[in-house]
Amino acid sequence: MSQEFAMETGAVPTAAGRGGQAMGLAAAKDILFGSSAGMIGKIIEYPFDTVKVRLQSQPDDQPLRYRGPLDCFKQSLKQDGIRGLYRGISPPLVGAAAENSALFFSYNIAQNLLRKSFYPYLDKEGDLPIGALVFCGAASGAFTSFILTPVELIKCKMQVQTVGIPRPPISIVLPSSSASSSPPFGTGTSTAGIHTISPARLAGPITLLGEVYRVYGLKGLWHGQVGTFLRETGGSAAWFGSYEYISKTLRTWRGRSSNTAGEMMAAGAAAGVSYNFVLFPADSVKSRMQTEAIGMHGDKKGFAQVATGMYRASGIRGLYRGCGLTCMRSAPSSAVIFLVYESMKEYFG
Repeated sequence: MSQEFAMETGAVPTAAGRGGQAMGLAAAKDILFGSSAGMIGKIIEYPFDTVKVRLQSQPDDQPLRYRGPLDCFKQSLKQDGIRGLYRGISPPLVGAAAENSALFFSYNIAQNLLRKSFYPYLDKEGDLPIGALVFCGAASGAFTSFILTPVELIKCKMQVQTVGIPRPPISIVLPSSSASSSPPFGTGTSTAGIHTISPARLAGPITLLGEVYRVYGLKGLWHGQVGTFLRETGGSAAWFGSYEYISKTLRTWRGRSSNTAGEMMAAGAAAGVSYNFVLFPADSVKSRMQTEAIGMHGDKKGFAQVATGMYRASGIRGLYRGCGLTCMRSAPSSAVIFLVYESMKEYFG
């Protein structure tokens, strides 16, 4: 083998190796930046998300427990305190990290594929058309929904655990000479049911995960997948599409190639509202399905059956219950997510 041939054959894997390393590094950055942005945003919005889920999960065959978001917030604070509004945040923190890292990672992957397949004439810094970016957002949401459904299932069940459970009065029990035993806890019931949990022993995420798997198997972890898929696909298309469109409009208006922090936050806030409003009924149906007590009697209803029942009982208004509050909390949260992601991307390269 000649020296020239050896050098030539060695140059190909070296270039390919460098390209692979660059792609791997970019993917790792998307995951890291998206995870960090998602967790910060989730901490900001979580109390409002708890109120939203409690509003959405009110049964159709009983009088409404809450008159509206503010009343739900007041009752929740009175019963559980501020800690109760953050109950169940550990799975969503993991979910927010997974969701946003998956969203940004798959969004950029979809953009790269579209560039190579349909827009090869664009340079690396050239912007894709808004329609193409909307499609990339929808693709990223569809992919992310399969990661998110099990996390949201556990989150929703934890958020409604104390609903309808009166706080017991504090009493002092004097020791007795006669032997006594306390009544068994949760006899014949699941610790994860909405109305069957003792305030002293609320099931944690691992317990709930185990109970769902024990009763329904692995498939049960994806209960509500249709609702999550619809919400994430349409919502992510609106999320990324709105952000990209407003960001580009502001850059063109100012005649600059980059956005300021304020512009990023404004575009992100608008994107957050768009994401939640577009397919909010799908999220309402998903929450109703995922807050059912584990092991309750009867066959589990499908997405269409639950949606039809909710519409017949409360109309379109019932499907949008909690939408205003959700849009209000999503604006600052989404603004922070995009600001953190874009700032980290710009700072760390």
